[in-house]
Amino acid sequence: MSHINYRSLKKYKYQLMRNYKYETGICINHDVKIQGFVALAPTGTLNISKGYAWDGPSGPTIDTKNFMRGSLVHDALYQLMRLKLLPASLRETADMLLRRICIEDGMCRLRAWYVYWCVRLFASAAATRPQTGDTQIIEAP
Repeated sequence: MSHINYRSLKKYKYQLMRNYKYETGICINHDVKIQGFVALAPTGTLNISKGYAWDGPSGPTIDTKNFMRGSLVHDALYQLMRLKLLPASLRETADMLLRRICIEDGMCRLRAWYVYWCVRLFASAAATRPQTGDTQIIEAP
């Protein structure tokens, strides 16, 4: 299991305390960035910088350790989609990554399946509709 370091916050629930890198398998033809916080390389490497804040697992669920890393990657990818830096067509890929990371981190497959279907059924707006606190687009090709 790969680890992330984070702390609790008031507005957002968590803040990353150390840079984190994850190989998403999402290959694109250019870099996408939210300057200072999130970058996705053409090779699919997602870099999330120390200081990035996210709201953790959403919906009718419990924030457990085996859900945190998945929620971090998922929230960063959804934010890139909301800012139109990634196409919304990658939403299912982000949802599958959430499920895979949760299983890697020890979540039982039944709960991971439940998490996957909840985001598939109820999280469309979170990937497409701008939200308060979203960072402005700083750099886009």
